[in-house]
Amino acid sequence: MKIAMIGTGYVGLVSGICFSDFGHSVVCVDKDPQKIDLLNSGKVPIYEPGLDALMAKNVAAGRLCFSKDLQAAIDGADAAFIAVGTPTRRGDGHADLQYVMAAAEEIAQAAQDYLVVVTKSTVPVGTNRQVKQLIRKTAPSLEFDVASNPEFLREGAAIEDFMKPDRVMIGVQTERAAEVMEEIYRPLYLRDFPIITTDLESAEMTKYAANAFLATKISFINEIAALCEKVGADVKQVAKGMGMDNRIGSKFLHAGPGYGGSCFPKDTKALARIGQENAVAMQITETVIKVNDEIKRRMIQKLLDLCDGSFKDKIIAVLGVTFKPNTDDMRDAPSLTIVPALIGGGAKVRLCDPQGRHEGEHLLPGGRWVEDPYQASQNADLLVILTEWNEFRALDLKIIARKMNQPKMADLRNIYSAKDARKAGFESYDSIGREPFSKEPS
Repeated sequence: MKIAMIGTGYVGLVSGICFSDFGHSVVCVDKDPQKIDLLNSGKVPIYEPGLDALMAKNVAAGRLCFSKDLQAAIDGADAAFIAVGTPTRRGDGHADLQYVMAAAEEIAQAAQDYLVVVTKSTVPVGTNRQVKQLIRKTAPSLEFDVASNPEFLREGAAIEDFMKPDRVMIGVQTERAAEVMEEIYRPLYLRDFPIITTDLESAEMTKYAANAFLATKISFINEIAALCEKVGADVKQVAKGMGMDNRIGSKFLHAGPGYGGSCFPKDTKALARIGQENAVAMQITETVIKVNDEIKRRMIQKLLDLCDGSFKDKIIAVLGVTFKPNTDDMRDAPSLTIVPALIGGGAKVRLCDPQGRHEGEHLLPGGRWVEDPYQASQNADLLVILTEWNEFRALDLKIIARKMNQPKMADLRNIYSAKDARKAGFESYDSIGREPFSKEPS
């Protein structure tokens, strides 16, 4: 099969590379000449473990290429995937569909023969029907179908998720479109991975429902964590006990400074907006959004308490700025709320992240970037663990405590314990949903 992938952002690039590894001929198209030049030079513009090697393998095999020429990419294609951004629209919280519609119109103008136009971007219910109407209006004589094929990729584990998915959702209107999509995903059919073929609206809704539910689990355990701190319970033990119930499951029951990233923030807002437009109050989703915002503010207060009520002139080391480990993505990361509050309060902030510096330098002005946690902790008054990178899980806490002016730690990912901190010589240690530790002044 020949596939045109419109958009080389996270979803488009990962999907295009993985489809080529299935054996398909894939052309990834983007309007950004710098991005295409970078890809053609063999470099990946995003950080995703293993993606550079997989790209190089399929480029060498002649199955994968990158181009600015959409016309050539569409020529002879069996399917054109739309994988462009759908950011939150300013003012109303709705997904901004301008890039999706622009891509659909360009496909219509370029296509000569039958193809399936597949929406890979996360879009509100009804969008694929709008895409169909636009293409029909732009190219009345074109023979085509539309399909919805939402992605369920976790940043940092995207290749594994694509190659060994929990499920693949395909929304179609015709048998012909279903057959094309089945052929595209044939390697997964042959290995018996679940592939659900349904209508357009159900496929579109599934993406939003899944992300809203996962965001709900995160906000729920963060609320439980706040209560645990008041009553003396340990949220890690509570989450472990909950997760052993197979009706609940352990995933996404990890207390922290709130969810971020490219999906949960915008998708929960979009789902709430879809509910408003259809006179169905999405009360749980709206509360999840509110709780997540409040969690970030609660983290700032926790850090303020560790700094004796003032950030002014304090040296604060922040480990991790990306919204999760194994990615360079900082979209809606908790650091974008917490770090500016530290700097705005007069703190001197040192930042350390294995992959976040490139994006972070312009998103977090006023912070000083350092190479490793030990450099960050030199003469610091507070150490804050904000992202649970593996590089931060086995630190020599004794060395860090000796380097610090005031050995205090805010472990906002619960990767250490009060026992670890006390043994290493820390004066204070606070985490999420567990009792803090603080030495009495001598």
